[in-house]
Amino acid sequence: METREDELLEGGKKLPLMEEFYTLQGEGFHMGRAAYFIRVGGCDVGCSWCDSKESWNAALFPPVAVEQVVRNAAFHPAKTVVVTGGEPSMYPLDFLTQSLQREGIKTMVETSGAYPLSGSWDWICLSPKKYMPPQKAIYQRANELKVIIQHPGDLEWAERNAALVSISCQLFLQPEWSKSGEIMEVLTQYVMDNPKWRISLQSHKYMRIP
Repeated sequence: METREDELLEGGKKLPLMEEFYTLQGEGFHMGRAAYFIRVGGCDVGCSWCDSKESWNAALFPPVAVEQVVRNAAFHPAKTVVVTGGEPSMYPLDFLTQSLQREGIKTMVETSGAYPLSGSWDWICLSPKKYMPPQKAIYQRANELKVIIQHPGDLEWAERNAALVSISCQLFLQPEWSKSGEIMEVLTQYVMDNPKWRISLQSHKYMRIP
C-alpha cells in the first residue's frame, strides 16, 4: 500500500491542482506582467490573514496530470508560469519545471520556504511567515523577498529575513490587504528611511482581476 499521499502523487507527475488561469502578476518585482498561474492545493503554514484559505486542504483537489497543465500553460502567449499555493514546496516540482522549461516557459514560484524547494526555477519569490519560518537553504536562492506586514512589529521580522538573503535579492514590504489603510503610512515612511526596500501592492485586487 502506497503511503504519504501516494508518494506525493507519483513523484510530482500529478499535483493537487486548485486552479490555473492566465492573468497579470499582481505583486512584487514582476507586477503587471502577464503570466500563467498554477495554484497547488495544500498548506499547513496557517496564516490567519491568508486570502486563499480554501487552498489549505489538498484533499479537496483531485490530482491532475502535470503534462496537461503544461499543455494548458503553453497555449498562452506569455511564456511564463507562476507556481503558487497553498504551499507548492510540499510537493516535488522537478517534473513540472523540467516539462515547462522544455516548452520554453520561464518558471517562477512563490513559497514561504517552510519546506525544501525542489525544481529548476528562473525566479524564486520567498515570502516568509513567522508561523513556520523558512528553511535556511532557501535564503541564498531567493531572487525576491516579499514580507507581508500586518502591524509595525512585523518590520523587525522583515529585517531579520533580509539579513539572510543574497545582496542581489530584491526586497519588498507588502501591506496585508485588510490592514493596508492602517499600515500604509508606516510603510511609506519606513521605505523612505530604508530605501533598500520597496513597497509591493496587491494590484490585482485594485484591478479586479484574478
